[in-house]
Amino acid sequence: MKTRKQSYGNKNSVGRNIERLRKERGIKQKDFIAQIQVMGCDMNPTSYSKLEGQVRTATDKEIFVIAKILDVAIEDLFNN
Repeated sequence: MKTRKQSYGNKNSVGRNIERLRKERGIKQKDFIAQIQVMGCDMNPTSYSKLEGQVRTATDKEIFVIAKILDVAIEDLFNN
C-alpha cells in the first residue's frame, strides 16, 4: 500500500476512514471517483484527493454516496 505524501488536514472527519476503507477493498482512486460520478455526485480527482486528505469539507451528499459505494453505515465513516 502506498504511503501518504502529505499529512492529513482537519477540514473533515471522514477522509481518513474513506481512504482506509477504499484501500481495504482494493479499489483504485480513479475507479472510486467514477463510481461516485455514476451515483450522481459531481467530483473530480483533485476534489476527491482533498476530501481523503481532509483538506476540504465533505458534503452530506458525498458522505451518503460514498457510504453506499463502500457498503457501510454512514456512522462507520466517522469512527476513529
